[in-house]
Amino acid sequence: MSQYYEAARTLAHRLTEWSKTLEGSDRRFVICTGGGPGIMEAANRGASEAAGINIGLNISLPFEQHENPYITRELCFEFHYFFIRKFWFTYLAKAMLVFPGGFGTMDELFETLTLAQTGKLSKRVPTVLFGTAFWDKAFNLDALVEAGTVAPEDLDLFHQTDDIDEAFDYLTCELTQHSLSNPGGYM
Repeated sequence: MSQYYEAARTLAHRLTEWSKTLEGSDRRFVICTGGGPGIMEAANRGASEAAGINIGLNISLPFEQHENPYITRELCFEFHYFFIRKFWFTYLAKAMLVFPGGFGTMDELFETLTLAQTGKLSKRVPTVLFGTAFWDKAFNLDALVEAGTVAPEDLDLFHQTDDIDEAFDYLTCELTQHSLSNPGGYM
């Protein structure tokens, strides 16, 4: 799955560079990840390589995760409970770019989609699922529509792509349209 690492790194780099061109430091967006290795490292690395600050919301796990070396040191936070970390992810987020992952990724994705679906978010959080083949294989959301457990329009809560340019264009358009009127944000 190394192609996802490179895509996350490239997108984080491009989004950080784009954010740095926005007028006023209070109108910038900052990359925020779970702080661990893999895709999270790639995103922090891309932001760091673009000379941007970035955030890591790490979780203490007995045998798996450690903070990655690309997080801006003073913005590396350690959480014990997933629900507290998830709260801060959602509270700070202005957009969400989701790459292939495991149970934690699915949990955070579905929590955010559920909050958006039920109108519990006070803001729009554009969501991109990157890696169409993975997501199509990981879950069949059309089956949920067919079963009547989600409405067809609920599938509009996210955008799915395999293309770096498309993901970048979608996110920058959404952020420009919906978040720049509300200064300060996190991705």
